[in-house]
Amino acid sequence: MISRLTIYVGWIVSNSSGYSILQGPVEYLTKHRENVLAALETRDLTPRVFYHSAEDMKELDDGSVQLVVTSPPYPMIEMWDELFEKLLHLPHGSFTKRANAFELCHDLLNRVWSECYRVLEKGGLLCVNIGDATRTIGGSFQCYLNHARVAEQCERIGFQSLVPILWQKPTNKPNAFLGSGFFPPNAYVTLDCEYILVLRKGSKRAVTPQDPLRYASQYSKLERDVWFSQIWDFRGTAQNRTDTAPFPDELPYRLIRMFSCLGDTVLDPFLGTGTTIRVARLLGRKGVGYEVNQSLRGLIEQNIKFSPPNPKDVIDRLLSLYQVSKNAPNLVVPSRMKNLEDRSLQSFR
Repeated sequence: MISRLTIYVGWIVSNSSGYSILQGPVEYLTKHRENVLAALETRDLTPRVFYHSAEDMKELDDGSVQLVVTSPPYPMIEMWDELFEKLLHLPHGSFTKRANAFELCHDLLNRVWSECYRVLEKGGLLCVNIGDATRTIGGSFQCYLNHARVAEQCERIGFQSLVPILWQKPTNKPNAFLGSGFFPPNAYVTLDCEYILVLRKGSKRAVTPQDPLRYASQYSKLERDVWFSQIWDFRGTAQNRTDTAPFPDELPYRLIRMFSCLGDTVLDPFLGTGTTIRVARLLGRKGVGYEVNQSLRGLIEQNIKFSPPNPKDVIDRLLSLYQVSKNAPNLVVPSRMKNLEDRSLQSFR
């Protein structure tokens, strides 16, 4: 049974209609399915969640994680003030009265990045979705460059920065504007992009020659061309709670497909509602998460199946990503499109 993951794409071939069909690992899986299944069955894919701060991930051994995909609370965004006050043991309502609030927030995040560095294997990747913040405090308007501070701190820890992704989030408010009227010089540029920082622990990850799990994790040329471009432009997710801001499934889906193999361990130290682990499980990875907000526990346990996925279901699901039906022409992507939009990701949730 294929459930909660139905991203129908196919193989890329040229044809007279001007359409292309996506290629993926179908040929390899067709020839080596049993080898892939045998290799995947040896991996422990049981999801794990720990309800405490990721500043101390004592449950994880050094070098036991291949990929981190996460989005922390953004410092200086008002919705996170109360959480940072709690984590930093500050009096309620005192956050914006502290001149060093920005520094305190990033000191806390830095302790999590240090733990991520410890648990990642050599060559493992840390992907951080982080947005900058604009805010007026004490009558002074400022843009707080969260992405720059995270990158700087991670490099001090030992990470190597790779090319970041700029996530341009389409907005329902195209006329959003900070300033007055149409007169210079005191207007501000609208903040409508977020960053996905990509940082690596040391040099390239070592790979095993002819590893069936790596070959079965192949993506298509069109997927590669879109995913590895620096600008992404899919929509975010509606925020229905004031204590969490989940990213859309497409974000961890892309990053997990890009930077991990079947059977790998994927960590989210700021788990939120559990999106990263849920997507990792469906893609045949072991998901591990940390969440300090106890009020999210029920939602996390509702969103995640804590049993290991059936390897056969994982392979069938992967193959389903590259199936095209003649009765569903919308599943075929026009070859002239500059951007691949995985519309069927809506059914992935």
